[in-house]
Amino acid sequence: MSLKASFIFLISIANSAIDRNVASTSSTELTAGGTASYDDAESVASDPVAIGIEAIELCGDFGTAGVERISRTFNRKAAVGAVRFDIHPGLVNKSGDAVYG
Repeated sequence: MSLKASFIFLISIANSAIDRNVASTSSTELTAGGTASYDDAESVASDPVAIGIEAIELCGDFGTAGVERISRTFNRKAAVGAVRFDIHPGLVNKSGDAVYG
């Protein structure tokens, strides 16, 4: 049985409908995709759960509030984890909560 997982990253110019890719190995299928905001990430994240995504990893751009929002979207039906940056160099040393929240 293969693990289905998702990695979601934030970038203001992302189009979540097309900015995604799938990588597969014999044990894991990983869908990676970009979203433009926390709101968009919530809508994108709710779709993978319906197709059996068991684990979702959020990029370091998500602040603690963003991680909580995505966790609530799944009602804890999928494991949600995050790369952790309190401030992110790609966000001019701000938290994702300050930029996207």
